[in-house]
Amino acid sequence: MSLSFCFSAGFDPGKSRIVKSIRGDLRKNKQSNMGLRVKYFWPYVDVRKVPLVKHKLPPLNWLRAFEASARHNSFAAAAQELHLTSAAISYQVRSLEEYLGFKLFDRLPRGIRLTDIGGAYLPSLRKAFDDISMSTMGLFGGDEKRTLTVRLPISYGSFCILPRLKEFRDQHPHIDLRVFSSVWADRVSEEAVDLEVRYGDGKWQGWSADRLDHTHSVVVSATPRPEGQSEREYLLEQAEQGVVQVMGCEDLWTRMLRLYDLSGVDVKVGTIADNSYVALEMAMNGMGTTLVAESFARRYLESGVLVRAVEQELDVEQAHYVLIPEGTEMAKPEALLFREWLLANFRV
Repeated sequence: MSLSFCFSAGFDPGKSRIVKSIRGDLRKNKQSNMGLRVKYFWPYVDVRKVPLVKHKLPPLNWLRAFEASARHNSFAAAAQELHLTSAAISYQVRSLEEYLGFKLFDRLPRGIRLTDIGGAYLPSLRKAFDDISMSTMGLFGGDEKRTLTVRLPISYGSFCILPRLKEFRDQHPHIDLRVFSSVWADRVSEEAVDLEVRYGDGKWQGWSADRLDHTHSVVVSATPRPEGQSEREYLLEQAEQGVVQVMGCEDLWTRMLRLYDLSGVDVKVGTIADNSYVALEMAMNGMGTTLVAESFARRYLESGVLVRAVEQELDVEQAHYVLIPEGTEMAKPEALLFREWLLANFRV
């Protein structure tokens, strides 16, 4: 018996970590009767002419036992979730290992630990389960009501998601939505949520994050820049008179001024708002110029109640992300549906 792998021309199997890893696993699992054969193919292959091959898959209950055990890092916890005995889970996982010919877990004195190849196998298997769950819920949700608890930032939720939220509800009438709002990602309430949208760098422990937007900030005001006044002169004037500052975004004004060679200028803060929605309302009512995400200001600009005071845009490294909790529990299918809807409609 042999394993065959095809690589493009120019590939050097001797330098490949993938090939070395597979060879190591074969030795570790004592597959003495299994060899490794590397073949090559030239680029420019018409994949439409490659025949589809039907593959025999492992039994579904073996795969469920493996995924649950990996998620809980425990046969006992997986057994409790799947309403089986620990011995049954252990037997199913070992059966899967024998079927695949690879060891998926290291059995430790106190618990289990994924092997490298087990860790490589898990993400695609987990995605397959998520896809099945999401597709089943989306197509056959039926009359059973489900509740989805979502937490959204005030500004992003108000300006971007809420105006289109009815579309999701119309598509999935069996899902009842509970929507909470937040301002700061690190000061959220203790209310358990199934899905959350946050603003930041995308790195939050215990959460799986997918980026939604990549926006830029603009300077807006209730009145246009005086005729004949340069953008540099205008920004210098606003910095001296006082601006509407959004909390947590203090560096944006400094970065904007730097683009106009105004690095040494201190920005006077006339009013502080804890979110962009309040800052825009203040600016609209003549309380000062503010610097906010263009997607938030768009509605005000289109209606004419605010204007772009300068044409310069400021790129922002942080973004909004859709988050689903990671942990021992599988994501709810309705949360997966909502995440896919968000990514399909709001990802930029």
